[in-house]
Amino acid sequence: MPSSFYNKGFRGKPNTSSPDRVPPGQYLTQGFPVLSAGPTPRIHLPAWNFTIEGLVASPVQLNWEAFNALPVESYTRDIHCVTKWSKLDAHWEGVSIDTLLGKVSLLPEARYVMAYCYGGYTTNIPLADVQNGKAFIGLRIEGQPLTPEHGGPARLVVPHLYFWKSAKWIKGLRLMADDQPGFWEEAGYSMHADPWKEQRYRTDD
Repeated sequence: MPSSFYNKGFRGKPNTSSPDRVPPGQYLTQGFPVLSAGPTPRIHLPAWNFTIEGLVASPVQLNWEAFNALPVESYTRDIHCVTKWSKLDAHWEGVSIDTLLGKVSLLPEARYVMAYCYGGYTTNIPLADVQNGKAFIGLRIEGQPLTPEHGGPARLVVPHLYFWKSAKWIKGLRLMADDQPGFWEEAGYSMHADPWKEQRYRTDD
């Protein structure tokens, strides 16, 4: 694990212009910084699949063509990285997690989601934090397809949580009864990651 990511001394200039929209300790950026936990996967679209599995009556798998046949919605959302940058009014296009969960029958005990990705990355999220319009699979940003560096061809986007929960190179969602740590969570990062509560580390939960 890159030791610089696990560092109480995150740096950045404080925000003074939009305190009602920028969580404590964050600073604004006009760009879109690239941070990754490992090498960037290069995924050929004919081989790309998205799976919903775990605590569902029957798993569902969609290839790239089938996924892009689903309703695509536009989203304007603020995003916040644990390394302390925030980007306001990012314009996304993607498929709602509600639409995707509508393709399966959730079992009653399903309460958490593990997002898993090409390249091996994982992150855990309460089911309630991806439902009711709170999350989507992003396909485009600012009118352009997501580049591999930003998680393309598709990434999970959960704007109200720190951005490491918005898993790049998404491959699927696994429904679970109990919360389990993903990649950064196993390294000591917050299980929930609410930026307004500054939940960066497990000790902040």
